[in-house]
Amino acid sequence: MLARTLGFALIIGPALLISSCSPEPLKEKLSDLIEEFIYTSLSNSPVTATQAGYHQHGDIELDSQLDDLSPAALDKQRRWYQDLRLRLQRSVDPKSLTQEDRADLEIVHDQISLALLELQSIQNYRHNPTLYVELIGNALYSPFVLEYADKSTRYEHIIKRLRAVPDFLQQARVNLASAPEIWTKVAIRENDGNTSLIDQELRIAAPAELRARYDAAAQPALEALRVFSKFLGSGLSARSVDWRLGASNYAKKFHYALATDQSPQQVLAAAEQEMRATREEMFRIAAQLNRDASTSGDANSTIRRALDRIAAIHATSENYFADARRDLDEARQFVRSKDLVTLPPRDNLQVIETPEFMRGIYAVGGFNPAPALEPQLGAFYWLTPIPSTWTKERIESKLREYNTYGLKILTIHEAMPGHYLQFEYANDVQPQLRKVLRAVFGNGPNVEGWAVYATDLLLEQGYLNGSPELRLTFLKHHLRVLANTILDVRLHTMGMNDQEALALMIDQGFQEREEATEKLQRAKLSSVQLPTYFVGYRDWKRLRRRVLHEKGSAYALKQFHESALREGAVPLPVLSRLLTGKPL
Repeated sequence: MLARTLGFALIIGPALLISSCSPEPLKEKLSDLIEEFIYTSLSNSPVTATQAGYHQHGDIELDSQLDDLSPAALDKQRRWYQDLRLRLQRSVDPKSLTQEDRADLEIVHDQISLALLELQSIQNYRHNPTLYVELIGNALYSPFVLEYADKSTRYEHIIKRLRAVPDFLQQARVNLASAPEIWTKVAIRENDGNTSLIDQELRIAAPAELRARYDAAAQPALEALRVFSKFLGSGLSARSVDWRLGASNYAKKFHYALATDQSPQQVLAAAEQEMRATREEMFRIAAQLNRDASTSGDANSTIRRALDRIAAIHATSENYFADARRDLDEARQFVRSKDLVTLPPRDNLQVIETPEFMRGIYAVGGFNPAPALEPQLGAFYWLTPIPSTWTKERIESKLREYNTYGLKILTIHEAMPGHYLQFEYANDVQPQLRKVLRAVFGNGPNVEGWAVYATDLLLEQGYLNGSPELRLTFLKHHLRVLANTILDVRLHTMGMNDQEALALMIDQGFQEREEATEKLQRAKLSSVQLPTYFVGYRDWKRLRRRVLHEKGSAYALKQFHESALREGAVPLPVLSRLLTGKPL
């Protein structure tokens, strides 16, 4: 799962409104409007700007600020979006553009629509306390791990952001009118992660010459975090609301975020059909692994017997990370040996623990790419450690789910040749404006679909000598991809309850209870993100068939991968037009 660390980029830009009595304004260039969109967005969301590698906007030092979520700033943001959309419509004729420029324009239009839907209808800033908690965590953590300047300079930025925390959380208490109970509980837990980050990790690593200033800034910030946790546990928890997005908002968000012409209901039907087909293939493989004489009998028990034997082969809590690093090297060597794609020259990937303040939604792991404007800096494969405080049963459940084969699949998906390889290619897109647009505002199905496709690709090419155990484990993970889609649509729009959701994941998807419980929480914390895996995987496969069919046998698989990855994370229907001149 790609670590999109903010739910949406907060843009608080100038309201460039056109007076009705003014003369007809001159048309503006698309490139100028896109440049305004990108850099006004980044400059007015300082936390996002740091993550993207954008540090200075005019005379404003972005790395020392937090985002402004006051009502006045949010209203200015809304008016800015509306005005920018008007100016794009007035100045740009899509029919006159090249395919590349049309792709960029579509991304901007979808992002504007998505942001206005958030600001005018969904309004997470009024209902989701994790937005504030995770923003603080990222604001402090990014300067700590991204070496964009010397350590003392980055700690100066951390100190300034710490000083802004009390006012920021005061504004959060004003903004938050109500919240779903599960969102409040997760926010409290992630807020404890922020406390630990400030009071331990950052404090211990502070340069000696800045220790006193750090301590002076940390004390009121920590007190503000404690007050905020009390507010969450008493004041906000008493004003609970439903976490479901609802059919109308869900359909709109689905369209803008996924950039697909299919409705949620169409995608749901396709996922349910593919789940049945996937279970049939698993039954055949499991019967062979169990040495059953035939494939008759109960499918669930046959599949579960095979999966239970596979699950018993797993790491310990102590060597979990070491195994992931070994798997990363193994996958990298396989990609190179099969010549599936040229590997990037940079070697900046680090395997690290998922930050505590992000473990509510990244319970297993994720990928955090290098900044779009500073690709030489670190890219991080996050792996969430198994707490020693868990019961033996809970630890065993997690290790069984991410057994030897499951951990390999996770590492392929998140790192090689999944998200890490994908974003390394995206960081070389030219021109610079296009690269930043497609990296910061990249299409979710393109990103997550590639990671699922890349995993399937390695198995198709004989990874682990075509191991049936690995294939069965991949199909189990594919059931999760399909269940993700079914869960998201049914939970948010069709009233699916917890028991039905858990039954789908455990009984139909063969997930361990620990994994299923965490996924149910994630489905309640987010919306429209979980279907990106299935929508994207299916479209990557469709795109590959089309390109290879049109180009013929002389067109190598490696050429397809590289030509597609070099376009960055554009919507897959758009990518089809760029590669073949035709929609999917």
